Amino acid sequence: MSTAPAQPDLRRRAPAAAAAALALALAGCAVGPDFKPPAPPRVADAARPYTAAAMPAATASAPGQGGAAQQLVLGQDVPGQWWTLFRSQPLDALVRSALAHSPTLASAQAALRQAQALYEADAGAKTLPAVTGQAGAVRERASQATTGVAAGRAFSLYNASVNVSYSVDAFGATRRELEGLQAGVDLQRWQVEATALTLTANVVTTAIQEASLRAQLQATRDVVDAQQRALAVVQRQAALGAVAQQAVLAQRTQLAQSLATLPALEKALAQTRQQLAVLAGRLPGEDGLPEFTLDGLQLPTELPLTLPSALVRQRPDIQASEALLHQASAQVGVATANLYPQITLSGSLGAQSLQLDRLFSGPSQVWSLGGSLLAPIFNGGALHARRRAAEAAYDQALAQYRQTVLNAFLNVANTLRALDSDAQGLQAQATAAALAQQSLDLATRQYQAGAISSLLLLDAQRSLQQTRIGLAQAQAARYADTAALFQSLGGGWWQRGALPTAGTPVAFETTASAPAPGR
Repeated sequence: MSTAPAQPDLRRRAPAAAAAALALALAGCAVGPDFKPPAPPRVADAARPYTAAAMPAATASAPGQGGAAQQLVLGQDVPGQWWTLFRSQPLDALVRSALAHSPTLASAQAALRQAQALYEADAGAKTLPAVTGQAGAVRERASQATTGVAAGRAFSLYNASVNVSYSVDAFGATRRELEGLQAGVDLQRWQVEATALTLTANVVTTAIQEASLRAQLQATRDVVDAQQRALAVVQRQAALGAVAQQAVLAQRTQLAQSLATLPALEKALAQTRQQLAVLAGRLPGEDGLPEFTLDGLQLPTELPLTLPSALVRQRPDIQASEALLHQASAQVGVATANLYPQITLSGSLGAQSLQLDRLFSGPSQVWSLGGSLLAPIFNGGALHARRRAAEAAYDQALAQYRQTVLNAFLNVANTLRALDSDAQGLQAQATAAALAQQSLDLATRQYQAGAISSLLLLDAQRSLQQTRIGLAQAQAARYADTAALFQSLGGGWWQRGALPTAGTPVAFETTASAPAPGR
């Protein structure tokens, strides 16, 4: 007698399969791409990570202020307070004041707090069950046809209940939304760091500009003094008939031309000072701003050079662009999850009674428990189109990220070339200034002895004026290049510690105040 093979008991396995499916739905899985930060670009030659040709071991040197040779140290970390390397206590104090009082930084910090609060609000609302309480009373006239109550009779109905609802994140739509919000928080955090870096760099370079303008003004005034003395000599010689009146007119013309350059330099200096005040969060006319000169600054002799693999982690603008890319990736996940069903569980527990004093006693208790499934069936292809749009937005963000990285490498490369070229320029300018001074000294002695004409003396004076002004500009360029390198390498925010919360300086206080909580 043959025995038939045992058949599976589908009625027993169906509840188990349903339970497993429900458990899987409750556990959920986040559809869409899992974000991974892009890999840093690979450099073909480690000896020249940023420039086409290898950089020299040290820059050129020149005598005088700002002429020290600078050495690049590959792999050395950027200090958190890099501006202190200029050895200027007034500059350090001004930078710290700007970080503490800049409205631009305060705005960025407020935007970060807003993003954090919005993330916390959505994280609580979308990941936990929503619980609400409800109580009410109604006076109504019932219909005998529907309630069995005698027609025309009015009665009161009292109710109180607690309602619970929960959206099951079966396919990760909520998690992807929160992932995007967290990326938005990261974006604002990097915006704060980028704002602080730009602020400190602007304060330093503006202070250097002020020092340069002061040096140019002093050089021009020294030339004016020399020309005034030369004019006095020419006037005495003309009075004695030793030279023609044409020589006096030529000397006056040269003096007038030099004097004409002073107002423009004075205007530029005043505007630079006012810009410094505003960067520090002060009114342009406020007193107490320190004065900066080239003699008060010291050129750092060792400069860090970050490895390319670390640069993408250190630049706030690259990190902000990566946060935008992360946001776009999360939106692809949200658009993908919207293609799947949405599950909502709900329940309520309460009481209903026709008498208020019996609302919570006896048979007045009511409850409900249910669930719903909302699945897209036909929407004209809108959901798939939105997913394609999210993917295109991700591709756009990725392209923008790559461009940001390219611009960062270009920024570093340009700064490195400027360090080398401006060091050579200062060396040449210092040589030219020294030769011009020797030429003027010789021409002055020869003119006083009657060996040369006044025109040759005027040429020597003009040459010295141009070289001394050019020297001040070349010195300032080396300081500015140094500040630009620290900025292009990220500014060392990872070693600085927490930024101060930017507030309103005392000189800018108003009677207005923030609204009290709850109002």
